[in-house]
Amino acid sequence: MTTTSININRLNHLLTLFSMSKEELMSKLNTGRKKEVLESDIFGAEIKISNLKKIDLIFKKGLSYYLDPKNIVKSSNESIFFRKDNFNAELNLAAKQVVNEFEEQKISFHTLSKLADFKLNRKIKVYNINDNPQKVANEVRKDLYPDFDKNHKKFLENFINKLAESKILVFEFVVHPAKKEKPNINGFYLSPDVIVLKRNQKSFNREIFTLAHELGHYLINQEEIDDNVDNEIINNNNLSLVERWCNDFAYYFLISNFHDTLNALESATQENAYHTNILRRISENTHLSTISLYTRLLLIHKITPANYNKVKAEIFNSIKEWEQKESAKLEAQKKKAKEEGRKIIIPQQPPIFSKLYLQTLQSALYTGIINEVDFCKKLNIKPQKIEKYLI
Repeated sequence: MTTTSININRLNHLLTLFSMSKEELMSKLNTGRKKEVLESDIFGAEIKISNLKKIDLIFKKGLSYYLDPKNIVKSSNESIFFRKDNFNAELNLAAKQVVNEFEEQKISFHTLSKLADFKLNRKIKVYNINDNPQKVANEVRKDLYPDFDKNHKKFLENFINKLAESKILVFEFVVHPAKKEKPNINGFYLSPDVIVLKRNQKSFNREIFTLAHELGHYLINQEEIDDNVDNEIINNNNLSLVERWCNDFAYYFLISNFHDTLNALESATQENAYHTNILRRISENTHLSTISLYTRLLLIHKITPANYNKVKAEIFNSIKEWEQKESAKLEAQKKKAKEEGRKIIIPQQPPIFSKLYLQTLQSALYTGIINEVDFCKKLNIKPQKIEKYLI
Protein backbone atom coordinates (compact mmCIF):
# COMPACT_ATOMS: atom_id res chain seq x y z
CA MET A 1 0.00 0.00 0.00
CA THR A 2 1.50 3.37 -1.03
CA THR A 3 2.42 5.58 1.92
CA THR A 4 4.17 8.87 2.46
CA SER A 5 5.43 11.00 5.29
CA ILE A 6 3.75 14.34 5.91
CA ASN A 7 4.43 17.48 7.91
CA ILE A 8 2.29 16.81 10.99
CA ASN A 9 2.69 20.46 12.02
CA ARG A 10 0.63 21.43 8.97
CA LEU A 11 -2.13 18.96 9.78
CA ASN A 12 -2.25 20.19 13.38
CA HIS A 13 -2.38 23.74 12.09
CA LEU A 14 -5.48 22.89 10.03
CA LEU A 15 -7.12 21.32 13.08
CA THR A 16 -6.54 24.59 14.93
CA LEU A 17 -7.80 26.64 11.99
CA PHE A 18 -11.02 24.61 11.73
CA SER A 19 -11.43 24.32 15.54
CA MET A 20 -11.44 20.54 15.16
CA SER A 21 -10.07 18.01 17.65
CA LYS A 22 -8.18 14.88 16.64
CA GLU A 23 -11.19 12.87 17.83
CA GLU A 24 -13.52 14.83 15.54
CA LEU A 25 -11.16 14.31 12.62
CA MET A 26 -11.03 10.56 13.26
CA SER A 27 -14.82 10.42 13.52
CA LYS A 28 -15.18 12.10 10.10
CA LEU A 29 -12.56 9.82 8.54
CA ASN A 30 -14.29 6.71 9.90
CA THR A 31 -17.82 7.65 8.89
CA GLY A 32 -19.19 4.87 6.67
CA ARG A 33 -16.07 2.69 7.01
CA LYS A 34 -16.21 -0.99 7.97
CA LYS A 35 -12.60 -1.07 9.13
CA GLU A 36 -11.78 1.97 11.23
CA VAL A 37 -8.66 4.07 10.74
CA LEU A 38 -6.66 4.48 13.94
CA GLU A 39 -5.18 7.72 15.18
CA SER A 40 -1.71 6.17 14.79
CA ASP A 41 -2.50 5.60 11.10
CA ILE A 42 -2.94 9.35 10.66
CA PHE A 43 -0.48 10.90 13.09
CA GLY A 44 2.30 8.31 12.76
CA ALA A 45 5.54 8.44 10.80
CA GLU A 46 3.84 7.34 7.57
CA ILE A 47 0.32 7.74 6.19
CA LYS A 48 -1.47 5.96 3.37
CA ILE A 49 -2.06 8.16 0.34
CA SER A 50 -5.70 7.04 0.37
CA ASN A 51 -6.10 8.36 3.93
CA LEU A 52 -4.35 11.62 3.04
CA LYS A 53 -6.81 12.10 0.19
CA LYS A 54 -9.72 11.63 2.62
CA ILE A 55 -8.18 14.22 4.93
CA ASP A 56 -7.93 16.66 2.06
CA LEU A 57 -11.61 16.16 1.23
CA ILE A 58 -12.16 17.89 4.58
CA PHE A 59 -9.58 20.68 4.41
CA LYS A 60 -9.31 21.10 0.60
CA LYS A 61 -5.69 22.26 0.54
CA GLY A 62 -4.24 19.93 -2.08
CA LEU A 63 -1.90 17.02 -1.25
CA SER A 64 1.27 19.07 -1.71
CA TYR A 65 0.22 21.20 1.28
CA TYR A 66 0.82 18.31 3.71
CA LEU A 67 4.15 17.34 2.13
CA ASP A 68 5.72 20.80 2.41
CA PRO A 69 8.43 20.67 5.13
CA LYS A 70 7.99 24.36 5.95
CA ASN A 71 6.09 24.82 9.22
CA ILE A 72 3.20 27.28 9.48
CA VAL A 73 2.77 29.69 12.36
CA LYS A 74 -0.72 30.78 13.45
CA SER A 75 -1.32 34.26 12.04
CA SER A 76 -4.22 36.71 12.03
CA ASN A 77 -3.34 37.48 8.39
CA GLU A 78 -4.24 33.94 7.41
CA SER A 79 -7.81 33.67 8.59
CA ILE A 80 -10.74 35.38 10.26
CA PHE A 81 -10.77 32.30 12.52
CA PHE A 82 -7.51 33.61 14.01
CA ARG A 83 -8.77 37.19 14.19
CA LYS A 84 -12.09 36.54 15.94
CA ASP A 85 -13.23 34.01 18.53
CA ASN A 86 -17.01 34.24 18.16
CA PHE A 87 -19.32 34.68 15.21
CA ASN A 88 -22.97 35.27 14.45
CA ALA A 89 -23.21 31.62 13.44
CA GLU A 90 -22.50 28.14 14.74
CA LEU A 91 -20.48 27.14 11.71
CA ASN A 92 -20.71 23.63 10.33
CA LEU A 93 -17.80 22.08 8.42
CA ALA A 94 -19.18 23.15 5.03
CA ALA A 95 -19.37 26.77 6.24
CA LYS A 96 -15.79 26.66 7.55
CA GLN A 97 -14.65 25.28 4.20
CA VAL A 98 -16.33 28.17 2.37
CA VAL A 99 -14.88 30.80 4.71
CA ASN A 100 -11.40 29.31 4.39
CA GLU A 101 -11.72 29.15 0.60
CA PHE A 102 -12.61 32.81 0.27
CA GLU A 103 -10.03 33.92 2.81
CA GLU A 104 -7.49 32.33 0.46
CA GLN A 105 -9.19 33.99 -2.51
CA LYS A 106 -8.89 37.34 -0.74
CA ILE A 107 -5.16 36.87 -0.12
CA SER A 108 -4.61 35.77 -3.73
CA PHE A 109 -6.65 38.72 -5.01
CA HIS A 110 -4.59 41.25 -3.07
CA THR A 111 -1.33 39.62 -4.15
CA LEU A 112 -2.32 39.71 -7.82
CA SER A 113 -3.48 43.32 -7.47
CA LYS A 114 -0.12 44.42 -6.11
CA LEU A 115 1.84 42.51 -8.76
CA ALA A 116 -0.34 43.93 -11.53
CA ASP A 117 -0.14 47.42 -9.99
CA PHE A 118 -3.93 47.47 -9.71
CA LYS A 119 -4.84 50.04 -7.04
CA LEU A 120 -7.31 49.00 -4.32
CA ASN A 121 -7.26 52.07 -2.08
CA ARG A 122 -10.45 52.45 -0.03
CA LYS A 123 -12.70 55.17 -1.44
CA ILE A 124 -15.39 55.21 1.27
CA LYS A 125 -14.57 56.49 4.75
CA VAL A 126 -14.87 54.24 7.80
CA TYR A 127 -17.92 54.84 9.99
CA ASN A 128 -18.77 53.46 13.43
CA ILE A 129 -21.91 52.23 15.20
CA ASN A 130 -22.36 55.58 16.93
CA ASP A 131 -23.17 57.05 13.51
CA ASN A 132 -26.85 57.13 12.62
CA PRO A 133 -27.43 54.25 10.14
CA GLN A 134 -30.12 56.19 8.25
CA LYS A 135 -27.80 59.18 7.85
CA VAL A 136 -24.95 56.93 6.72
CA ALA A 137 -27.25 55.21 4.21
CA ASN A 138 -28.22 58.58 2.77
CA GLU A 139 -24.56 59.66 2.57
CA VAL A 140 -23.20 56.60 0.78
CA ARG A 141 -26.17 55.89 -1.51
CA LYS A 142 -24.93 58.28 -4.22
CA ASP A 143 -21.68 56.29 -4.51
CA LEU A 144 -22.88 52.75 -3.74
CA TYR A 145 -26.50 52.42 -4.85
CA PRO A 146 -26.75 50.72 -8.28
CA ASP A 147 -28.85 51.38 -11.34
CA PHE A 148 -32.32 50.15 -10.43
CA ASP A 149 -33.77 47.15 -12.22
CA LYS A 150 -37.00 45.42 -11.23
CA ASN A 151 -35.44 42.08 -12.12
CA HIS A 152 -34.02 40.87 -8.80
CA LYS A 153 -30.98 39.07 -10.21
CA LYS A 154 -30.10 41.92 -12.56
CA PHE A 155 -30.33 44.39 -9.69
CA LEU A 156 -28.03 42.16 -7.63
CA GLU A 157 -25.51 42.14 -10.50
CA ASN A 158 -25.76 45.93 -10.73
CA PHE A 159 -25.26 46.20 -6.96
CA ILE A 160 -22.15 43.99 -7.01
CA ASN A 161 -20.63 45.97 -9.87
CA LYS A 162 -21.50 49.32 -8.31
CA LEU A 163 -19.55 48.27 -5.22
CA ALA A 164 -16.68 47.26 -7.52
CA GLU A 165 -16.40 50.91 -8.60
CA SER A 166 -15.54 51.75 -4.99
CA LYS A 167 -13.01 48.87 -4.78
CA ILE A 168 -15.30 46.64 -2.73
CA LEU A 169 -14.99 43.06 -3.97
CA VAL A 170 -18.04 40.78 -3.76
CA PHE A 171 -17.78 37.03 -4.25
CA GLU A 172 -20.93 34.97 -4.73
CA PHE A 173 -20.85 31.22 -4.18
CA VAL A 174 -23.43 28.70 -5.36
CA VAL A 175 -24.21 25.55 -3.37
CA HIS A 176 -25.00 22.54 -5.53
CA PRO A 177 -28.44 21.12 -4.63
CA ALA A 178 -26.97 17.60 -4.42
CA LYS A 179 -24.40 18.62 -1.78
CA LYS A 180 -25.14 16.67 1.42
CA GLU A 181 -23.92 19.19 4.00
CA LYS A 182 -24.73 22.74 2.97
CA PRO A 183 -22.92 25.71 4.54
CA ASN A 184 -25.13 27.23 7.25
CA ILE A 185 -24.20 30.83 6.44
CA ASN A 186 -25.72 33.53 4.24
CA GLY A 187 -22.78 35.90 3.96
CA PHE A 188 -19.70 37.37 5.60
CA TYR A 189 -17.32 40.30 5.47
CA LEU A 190 -13.53 39.94 5.43
CA SER A 191 -11.48 43.05 6.13
CA PRO A 192 -10.45 45.19 4.39
CA ASP A 193 -12.65 44.94 1.29
CA VAL A 194 -14.22 41.52 0.61
CA ILE A 195 -17.89 40.51 0.94
CA VAL A 196 -19.02 36.93 0.31
CA LEU A 197 -22.63 35.94 -0.45
CA LYS A 198 -24.43 32.64 -0.77
CA ARG A 199 -26.66 32.43 -3.83
CA ASN A 200 -30.32 32.44 -2.82
CA GLN A 201 -32.01 31.29 -5.99
CA LYS A 202 -35.45 31.20 -4.34
CA SER A 203 -35.22 34.68 -2.88
CA PHE A 204 -32.88 37.18 -4.50
CA ASN A 205 -34.53 39.81 -2.28
CA ARG A 206 -33.01 38.10 0.74
CA GLU A 207 -29.61 37.90 -0.96
CA ILE A 208 -29.80 41.58 -1.84
CA PHE A 209 -30.57 42.41 1.80
CA THR A 210 -27.64 40.22 2.88
CA LEU A 211 -25.34 42.16 0.55
CA ALA A 212 -26.57 45.48 1.97
CA HIS A 213 -26.11 44.11 5.50
CA GLU A 214 -22.52 42.98 4.79
CA LEU A 215 -21.90 46.37 3.18
CA GLY A 216 -22.80 47.76 6.59
CA HIS A 217 -20.03 45.62 8.10
CA TYR A 218 -17.62 47.01 5.50
CA LEU A 219 -18.60 50.59 6.30
CA ILE A 220 -17.83 50.17 10.00
CA ASN A 221 -15.02 47.70 9.22
CA GLN A 222 -16.32 45.04 11.60
CA GLU A 223 -15.67 41.49 10.34
CA GLU A 224 -18.46 38.97 10.80
CA ILE A 225 -19.87 35.67 9.54
CA ASP A 226 -23.68 35.65 9.45
CA ASP A 227 -26.12 32.75 9.23
CA ASN A 228 -29.44 34.61 9.38
CA VAL A 229 -29.33 38.04 7.82
CA ASP A 230 -32.69 39.63 7.10
CA ASN A 231 -35.06 42.42 8.03
CA GLU A 232 -37.59 39.96 9.44
CA ILE A 233 -36.11 39.64 12.92
CA ILE A 234 -38.84 40.90 15.22
CA ASN A 235 -36.83 41.36 18.39
CA ASN A 236 -34.00 43.67 17.40
CA ASN A 237 -32.92 43.73 21.05
CA ASN A 238 -31.66 40.15 20.73
CA LEU A 239 -29.07 41.32 18.20
CA SER A 240 -25.68 42.76 19.01
CA LEU A 241 -25.25 46.50 18.51
CA VAL A 242 -23.20 45.83 15.38
CA GLU A 243 -25.80 43.49 13.87
CA ARG A 244 -28.61 45.88 14.70
CA TRP A 245 -26.69 48.73 13.06
CA CYS A 246 -26.02 46.69 9.91
CA ASN A 247 -29.66 45.57 9.68
CA ASP A 248 -30.90 49.15 10.07
CA PHE A 249 -28.36 50.42 7.56
CA ALA A 250 -29.41 47.77 5.00
CA TYR A 251 -33.08 48.70 5.44
CA TYR A 252 -32.50 52.45 5.03
CA PHE A 253 -30.06 51.94 2.16
CA LEU A 254 -32.54 49.85 0.17
CA ILE A 255 -35.78 51.64 1.00
CA SER A 256 -34.43 55.14 0.24
CA ASN A 257 -37.25 57.74 0.00
CA PHE A 258 -39.94 55.10 0.35
CA HIS A 259 -39.21 55.12 4.09
CA ASP A 260 -41.25 58.34 4.32
CA THR A 261 -44.15 56.61 2.58
CA LEU A 262 -43.97 53.69 5.02
CA ASN A 263 -43.71 56.01 8.01
CA ALA A 264 -46.75 58.01 6.92
CA LEU A 265 -49.03 54.97 6.80
CA GLU A 266 -51.77 54.62 9.39
CA SER A 267 -51.90 51.36 11.34
CA ALA A 268 -52.28 48.32 9.09
CA THR A 269 -55.61 46.62 9.79
CA GLN A 270 -58.09 44.37 8.04
CA GLU A 271 -60.15 47.46 7.17
CA ASN A 272 -57.37 48.92 5.00
CA ALA A 273 -56.34 45.46 3.71
CA TYR A 274 -53.10 45.75 5.70
CA HIS A 275 -51.81 48.20 3.04
CA THR A 276 -51.08 45.19 0.80
CA ASN A 277 -51.02 47.13 -2.47
CA ILE A 278 -48.86 49.94 -1.09
CA LEU A 279 -46.33 47.55 0.42
CA ARG A 280 -46.24 45.49 -2.77
CA ARG A 281 -45.44 48.66 -4.72
CA ILE A 282 -42.70 49.61 -2.25
CA SER A 283 -41.29 46.09 -2.46
CA GLU A 284 -41.19 46.20 -6.27
CA ASN A 285 -39.27 49.48 -6.16
CA THR A 286 -36.82 48.65 -3.38
CA HIS A 287 -36.20 44.88 -3.51
CA LEU A 288 -37.22 44.65 0.13
CA SER A 289 -39.60 41.72 0.60
CA THR A 290 -43.17 42.48 1.68
CA ILE A 291 -42.71 40.46 4.86
CA SER A 292 -39.63 42.55 5.73
CA LEU A 293 -41.73 45.70 5.23
CA TYR A 294 -44.42 44.32 7.52
CA THR A 295 -41.71 43.55 10.08
CA ARG A 296 -40.58 47.16 9.89
CA LEU A 297 -44.21 48.26 10.44
CA LEU A 298 -44.24 46.08 13.53
CA LEU A 299 -41.01 47.64 14.80
CA ILE A 300 -42.45 51.15 14.42
CA HIS A 301 -45.81 50.09 15.94
CA LYS A 302 -47.82 50.43 12.74
CA ILE A 303 -49.28 46.91 12.97
CA THR A 304 -50.27 44.82 15.99
CA PRO A 305 -48.43 41.56 16.71
CA ALA A 306 -51.67 39.62 16.11
CA ASN A 307 -52.24 41.20 12.69
CA TYR A 308 -48.57 40.85 11.85
CA ASN A 309 -48.64 37.11 12.57
CA LYS A 310 -51.80 36.74 10.49
CA VAL A 311 -50.29 38.53 7.47
CA LYS A 312 -46.99 36.71 7.84
CA ALA A 313 -48.74 33.33 7.91
CA GLU A 314 -50.67 34.19 4.74
CA ILE A 315 -47.48 35.24 2.95
CA PHE A 316 -45.59 32.12 4.03
CA ASN A 317 -48.51 29.89 2.99
CA SER A 318 -48.50 31.51 -0.46
CA ILE A 319 -44.75 30.92 -0.76
CA LYS A 320 -45.16 27.30 0.38
CA GLU A 321 -47.93 26.69 -2.18
CA TRP A 322 -45.77 28.12 -4.94
CA GLU A 323 -42.80 25.96 -3.91
CA GLN A 324 -45.00 22.85 -3.83
CA LYS A 325 -46.28 23.59 -7.35
CA GLU A 326 -42.74 24.09 -8.63
CA SER A 327 -41.63 20.87 -6.95
CA ALA A 328 -44.57 18.95 -8.42
CA LYS A 329 -43.77 20.37 -11.85
CA LEU A 330 -40.15 19.21 -11.58
CA GLU A 331 -41.18 15.74 -10.37
CA ALA A 332 -43.56 15.42 -13.33
CA GLN A 333 -40.71 16.35 -15.69
CA LYS A 334 -38.45 13.75 -14.04
CA LYS A 335 -41.13 11.07 -14.31
CA LYS A 336 -41.74 11.80 -17.99
CA ALA A 337 -38.00 11.80 -18.69
CA LYS A 338 -37.61 8.44 -16.93
CA GLU A 339 -40.45 6.94 -18.99
CA GLU A 340 -38.70 8.17 -22.14
CA GLY A 341 -35.34 6.84 -20.99
CA ARG A 342 -33.87 10.31 -20.47
CA LYS A 343 -32.27 12.05 -17.54
CA ILE A 344 -33.07 15.60 -16.52
CA ILE A 345 -29.84 17.45 -15.86
CA ILE A 346 -30.30 20.62 -13.83
CA PRO A 347 -27.31 22.81 -14.74
CA GLN A 348 -25.26 24.33 -11.94
CA GLN A 349 -25.93 28.06 -11.85
CA PRO A 350 -22.69 30.04 -12.20
CA PRO A 351 -21.94 32.71 -9.60
CA ILE A 352 -22.03 36.40 -10.40
CA PHE A 353 -18.50 37.69 -10.99
CA SER A 354 -17.60 41.17 -9.80
CA LYS A 355 -16.11 43.45 -12.45
CA LEU A 356 -13.40 44.29 -9.92
CA TYR A 357 -12.33 40.64 -9.75
CA LEU A 358 -12.43 40.27 -13.55
CA GLN A 359 -10.45 43.46 -14.10
CA THR A 360 -7.78 42.34 -11.63
CA LEU A 361 -7.45 38.92 -13.28
CA GLN A 362 -7.36 40.51 -16.73
CA SER A 363 -4.54 42.85 -15.63
CA ALA A 364 -2.63 39.90 -14.17
CA LEU A 365 -3.12 37.93 -17.41
CA TYR A 366 -2.11 40.78 -19.73
CA THR A 367 1.04 41.51 -17.70
CA GLY A 368 2.07 37.84 -17.67
CA ILE A 369 1.61 37.30 -13.93
CA ILE A 370 -0.82 34.45 -14.59
CA ASN A 371 -1.43 32.40 -17.73
CA GLU A 372 -4.69 31.46 -19.43
CA VAL A 373 -4.90 28.17 -17.52
CA ASP A 374 -4.65 30.02 -14.19
CA PHE A 375 -7.17 32.61 -15.42
CA CYS A 376 -9.74 29.91 -16.24
CA LYS A 377 -9.04 28.04 -13.02
CA LYS A 378 -9.64 31.11 -10.86
CA LEU A 379 -12.96 31.77 -12.61
CA ASN A 380 -13.82 28.06 -12.72
CA ILE A 381 -14.60 28.28 -16.43
CA LYS A 382 -13.77 26.06 -19.40
CA PRO A 383 -10.90 27.29 -21.64
CA GLN A 384 -13.21 27.55 -24.64
CA LYS A 385 -15.25 30.19 -22.78
CA ILE A 386 -12.28 32.43 -21.97
CA GLU A 387 -13.03 34.99 -24.71
CA LYS A 388 -16.28 35.89 -22.96
CA TYR A 389 -14.28 37.05 -19.93
CA LEU A 390 -11.60 39.01 -21.79
CA ILE A 391 -13.88 41.75 -23.11
